[in-house]
Amino acid sequence: MGLLFTLRVRTAKFLLFSSGFIMKVVNLKQSILQAWKERWSDYQWAINIKKNFPKGAIWDFPNLSEALMEQAMIGPSPNPLILSYLKYAISSQMVSYSSVLVAISKFDDFSRELCVKSLLEIMDMFCHRLSCHGKAEECIGLCRALMGVVVWLLKGCAWYCDHLRELGPLTSTEASLRGCQERLNDLLVSTKNRALVHIARLEDQASWTNVEQALLQLAESISRLTIHTMTGNLEECISLVKSIPTMLSMRSDPPHHASFPSVHAFIMLEGTMNLTGETQPLVEQLMIIKRMQRIPAPLFVLEIWKACFTGLIESPEGTEELKWTAFTFLKIPQVLLRLKKYPQVEKGQQDFMDDVNIAFEYLLKLTPLLDKADQRCNCDCLSMLLQECNKLGLLSDSNTTNLTSKRAEDREYSPRMKTAENANIQPNPGLILRAEPTVTNILKTVDADHSKSPEGLLGVLGHMLSGKSLDLLLAAAAATGKLKSFARKFIKLNEFPKHISGEGSKSASVRALLFDISFLMLCHVVQTYGSEVILSDPSPSGETPFFETWLQTCMPEEGKTLNPDHPCFRPESGKVESLVALLNNSSEMKLVQMKWHEICLSTPAAILEVLNAWENGVLTVEAVQKITDNIKGKVCSMAICAVAWLVAHVRMLGLDEREKPQTMIRQLMTPLYGENTLQFYNERVVIMSSILEHMCADVFQQTGLALRPPMEGQEPIPYRNLLPAKEPIHESLSKQFRLVLGKGWVDSHALHLFESLLHMGGVFWFTNNLVKELLKETRKEWATRVVELLYSIFCLDTQQITLTLLGHILPNLLTDSARWHSLADPPGKALAKLSVWCALSSFSTHHKGQASARQRKRQREDIEDYSSLFPLDDTQPSKLMRLLSSNEDEPVVLSSPGDRSMSTSLSASQLHTVNMRDPLNRVLANLFLLISSILASRTAGPHTQFVQSFMEECVECLEQGSRASILQFMPFTMVSELVKLPALAKPKVVLGITDLSLPLGRRVAAKSISAL
Repeated sequence: MGLLFTLRVRTAKFLLFSSGFIMKVVNLKQSILQAWKERWSDYQWAINIKKNFPKGAIWDFPNLSEALMEQAMIGPSPNPLILSYLKYAISSQMVSYSSVLVAISKFDDFSRELCVKSLLEIMDMFCHRLSCHGKAEECIGLCRALMGVVVWLLKGCAWYCDHLRELGPLTSTEASLRGCQERLNDLLVSTKNRALVHIARLEDQASWTNVEQALLQLAESISRLTIHTMTGNLEECISLVKSIPTMLSMRSDPPHHASFPSVHAFIMLEGTMNLTGETQPLVEQLMIIKRMQRIPAPLFVLEIWKACFTGLIESPEGTEELKWTAFTFLKIPQVLLRLKKYPQVEKGQQDFMDDVNIAFEYLLKLTPLLDKADQRCNCDCLSMLLQECNKLGLLSDSNTTNLTSKRAEDREYSPRMKTAENANIQPNPGLILRAEPTVTNILKTVDADHSKSPEGLLGVLGHMLSGKSLDLLLAAAAATGKLKSFARKFIKLNEFPKHISGEGSKSASVRALLFDISFLMLCHVVQTYGSEVILSDPSPSGETPFFETWLQTCMPEEGKTLNPDHPCFRPESGKVESLVALLNNSSEMKLVQMKWHEICLSTPAAILEVLNAWENGVLTVEAVQKITDNIKGKVCSMAICAVAWLVAHVRMLGLDEREKPQTMIRQLMTPLYGENTLQFYNERVVIMSSILEHMCADVFQQTGLALRPPMEGQEPIPYRNLLPAKEPIHESLSKQFRLVLGKGWVDSHALHLFESLLHMGGVFWFTNNLVKELLKETRKEWATRVVELLYSIFCLDTQQITLTLLGHILPNLLTDSARWHSLADPPGKALAKLSVWCALSSFSTHHKGQASARQRKRQREDIEDYSSLFPLDDTQPSKLMRLLSSNEDEPVVLSSPGDRSMSTSLSASQLHTVNMRDPLNRVLANLFLLISSILASRTAGPHTQFVQSFMEECVECLEQGSRASILQFMPFTMVSELVKLPALAKPKVVLGITDLSLPLGRRVAAKSISAL
């Protein structure tokens, strides 16, 4: 009964309201007719309306303008008196602009030209200053009304075009057509009005189809129009309407310079330090740089090639040279192929081929660079590159032939590079290109079942060890993404000798060689390309292979400290004793029935026993020499395991205690030239010596001793010990950066030095000091150059450096008034640009999981826990729901960041349920909260100028249609504060900084733009 009673009461109330509403509408129409009959003046009519319909009732309702319009437009010509009432209502703001526009768009009889003319004159009263200062819903209403009147004007133009075609030229019809076209043009020439229509389009997709249909109808009508001047004007109007959906993607003109240091340095970084990295993240990062700096495609491709040729010229001889060759001739053509197919490339694939051709045309003009590269590589580098690009469909046959012939002409005048000495040397580019298919064949060979006759496999491995074959194959595998597969196959091969069944001396030696060669190759891979190549992918079988275990626990690497007393160096005592006895008593190492994995694990403990015996006078130098000869005489892996432990042991000793361990290291490094060695001994010893030299370099440098006597023509280990011995690292950083800035680009030597400083000083120290270098620049062009160089240097570890920059350095600068002066332009604007670039790059790659292996493997102990640094409100969801159900137009008082209410920090990221426990998301959210509080504080200064520059750069770098932008962390309440800054009070800026995919975002944007 109670429920039934409630329903009856509610029904009665609704009927009462409905009847009251209808009565008021009827009364409104009657009052208009009465005013017309009694010929009231416009102000008399307004006074009576306000008496009979007090504020808050009907006169404030949009129906007033519709009722006036309906009464005024009854006859063939408008009623001037009632029309004057409407004009008075508009002037005295009795009716909103949106209600007038809605009423106009409902008039559809274009044959009544005098009525249409009057409506256009009414539009002239306010369309040049359209605004709305009401609630968000009213602003959205204005957007919808504006879109409606655009449809009305398009239909009017189409109707008059058809009328002119049917009845011939009529002055009145032409005047009406011109009137509609001029109002449409005046309306849409305004960026503000187009922005409002853009919001309406997103708010109501169905209504936008009416615009599209009206456009099609008008285009069809124009095609039959004979008045050429009108045709051109109408086509301009059509293009204005069509530009609305893409208005955010229209960018400012690209910069007018031909050199882009950040592209150059990023390619140098990838070629020098990240050859094994996947191709797609490299492509993504390049596209981010291209988009942020608005680099034209031909100059972008040219900069990539310039960096490649520079890398080829300056790379140290040996492995580094081969790595750069593989990067240039194998990886970069694949990168360009991905760029050609990139989904967001503005132009088609054919156009990209033209861009590549233009880039090569520009490159041909850099004759000294090409000549130097040819001289270094002993071949025509450009012609070989052109052939590779042609094979991949990046260049047409005709362009390839044209470019090749031009380069051939230039080479006739270049210095003669072919001498008797190097005429027989095979060029590295040719060797690398031939090595690539060989890698695939070797992978297939190793994959085959060799359990019955492993001798055949041994021949293949022996061939790989000769000369620089191994380095060539590894470089080709790394550049083509096959190195992990390569390493995995050799780990499997290293496990093969574990299985022993009754064997003779021949099969025992084959088994020993298979173990030794695979072990040496894997150590060489780790030292050349990093342990991530092996450790990043877990073993497919559940059991961890021997080499992975040994690598993690026993192998010395740069930045890795080993404990010589770790249990991994202490196997069963029985095995150790038997190994010591074997090494001490035998004239040479036996091979039959030997478990090489166990021998390698026992070797460190055996070496410790020998060292203790020597130090205590039990063994003589000759006896120790005999033992070390036995260790290295047959299987080189034993020497590597012994030196690995000795290096860890020496690190723990004082300088005066290191003599004997270091003597043992030297003994183990010296090759044993005897007849009774296993097959491929000379080749294996070369690789062993290289591995041991890398292992021991740091330890011997500490004592100032040479590992072995310097040999003529032998190069030192590249990129090692770059830091000056007695110079503070702060001075080293500043000096190196000044050198780079003066030169204008970053070379591979500088990158390695910067990485050493990053390791030594830590992320905060490194970032903070480089930002100080930026803030010293007071000239605009130099500050811009510093930004480009710093951005590329920060790519050494983008994620951690960005967290430090946005989470520590910027907040410190923005909250300390004593440091605000340093944020003045131009360095302040440059820092804002750098911050946005780093934030966008990190956010883009971070959320695609594309951190490079080089960055993933680096340990970061000096970064604070961001979860504790920026505490999270765990009651967020419930507060969020309460906020969404409240009125977003209520005034919000911004307080200090500590006690800020949830409503002030509501952002698109929360509505998209972004994971706020992620450090980068947390840092971005807190940075925008800080910016919001700065804007609300009403204190102007260099810090507010920095905020303005930061937001301008965010909009400039915005990707059209991107929801996952850093701007999603900006509180919605910040928009109204930003538009108070003159430089940001622009419709495009408001559209750019709000998330228009959300209803709340559209309301915030509509309210801000309507008030401009």
